[in-house]
Amino acid sequence: MRRGRRENADGTTTLWRPVGPEELELLRADGFKAWPPRLADQPIFYPVLNERYAATIARDWNVAASGSGYVTRFRVATPTARAYPTQTAGGAEHLELWVPADELDAFNASIVGEIEVVAEFSA
Repeated sequence: MRRGRRENADGTTTLWRPVGPEELELLRADGFKAWPPRLADQPIFYPVLNERYAATIARDWNVAASGSGYVTRFRVATPTARAYPTQTAGGAEHLELWVPADELDAFNASIVGEIEVVAEFSA
């Protein structure tokens, strides 16, 4: 396993992403198949490498900002995940991939299966 990554025997890597209600609705509208385009002030898409970190963001940031937060889990082809180095965002367990917004379509094309909601937090 590469630094904090969950690489699976089937050639995929499991990632998580905390989302608020607006992003969740965009996911739902697309059938949980792809991440929506980034907004102008969002130059990167950052999936995280562990569920605990995603839950912390969903609970502490998304709930405070919008009243609810969700943890999603999804898999991408491992070669795609390996194209992005692990970034540390604060604490040792705060590991992310930084996907430039203009590469999100290619990243989405490597998603295997559906994006799942695995936890929900609310105020």
